[in-house]
Amino acid sequence: MTHAFIVDYRKRSTTAGQEVSVPVTVVEVPPLRVVAARLYRREPYGLQIAGEVWGDSPAVELGRRLPTHPASPPEARAAFAETEADEVRLVVHTQPHLITGTPSKTPSLFEVRVAGDKPADRRAFAVSKLGAELPLSELVREGEFLDVIGVTKGKGFQGHIQRWGVKLQPRKNSKHRRMIGTLGPHNPSFVTYRIPQAGQMGYHRRTQYNMRVLKIISDPRAEAVSPDGGFLHYGEVRSPCVVLHGSLPGPSKRLLRFRLPIRSRVATVEKVDVRYLSTRSKQGV
Repeated sequence: MTHAFIVDYRKRSTTAGQEVSVPVTVVEVPPLRVVAARLYRREPYGLQIAGEVWGDSPAVELGRRLPTHPASPPEARAAFAETEADEVRLVVHTQPHLITGTPSKTPSLFEVRVAGDKPADRRAFAVSKLGAELPLSELVREGEFLDVIGVTKGKGFQGHIQRWGVKLQPRKNSKHRRMIGTLGPHNPSFVTYRIPQAGQMGYHRRTQYNMRVLKIISDPRAEAVSPDGGFLHYGEVRSPCVVLHGSLPGPSKRLLRFRLPIRSRVATVEKVDVRYLSTRSKQGV
C-alpha cells in the first residue's frame, strides 16, 4: 500500500471536489492466458459439462499444474460452436513468471464466466480467445468499480478475547479472565453458534465490494509506481498494475481475483483525477 492525492470524487463527502490524501493499494495484474473453453448445461443435479475445446501451444509452466492436453481439432471447435448450453466459461491460468515479487513458478488455474446476451456470441468469443491473453483493460476502465476476492491473513488458533473482542472477566473472577461468562441457557441444551468461542482466526475467504479503480498502469518502468527500495515484503512492481482506492485482504503476495461488481449502484462513472502517487520509501529511511 501507499497513498495518493486525488480530487475527491464522492458527491456527498465534506471534501467533495477538493484535493485529499487517500490510502491506495497497488496490485500487479499480468494478463491471464486462456487454455480452454467449456460449456455447461444446467441439469437437476447442477451444472454438467456439455463440451470443451482446448487451445494449442500451452505455456510450459502449465505442466507444473496439470498434464499437457492436446489441441482440439477443427471438428471439435465446430461442434462446440453449435452445442446448446446454459453457461460458457474460459479456463485461464496466471503467469507467475511475469511477476518478480512472488516465488511460486506454478500457475493458478481457474474458470471465468463469459457474459453476453446471445449464446452463439458467447461461444464464438470463447473460441476466438483460445491461446490468447486477457489483459485487465478488457475487464475494467479507470474510474470503474471492481469486487476483489481474496484470503485474509492467517492468525491460527486464537482465544475468545482475541477472536471476538469480548470483555475481560472482572479482576475477582475465579480461575480465568480471558474467557466468556457463560455458554448460554439450559434450554436449548446445546451451545449455539452465536456464542463466541476460541477457534481458527484468519485465513478466511473474503470479498471487498466496490473497489474504485483510480489508475491502470501498463508500463511501470515508464511511470514510477514502486517506492524507493520497493514495497515491503514484496519488491519492485515490473508488470502492468492497477491502483485501487483502499485496502485489500491478505498478505502482499497472495493471489487476488477480480470480478465485475454485483452491488454497484453508481449510474455514471467518471475518471478520477489522480494528482500524485507517493513513491517515498516504506522502510522508514
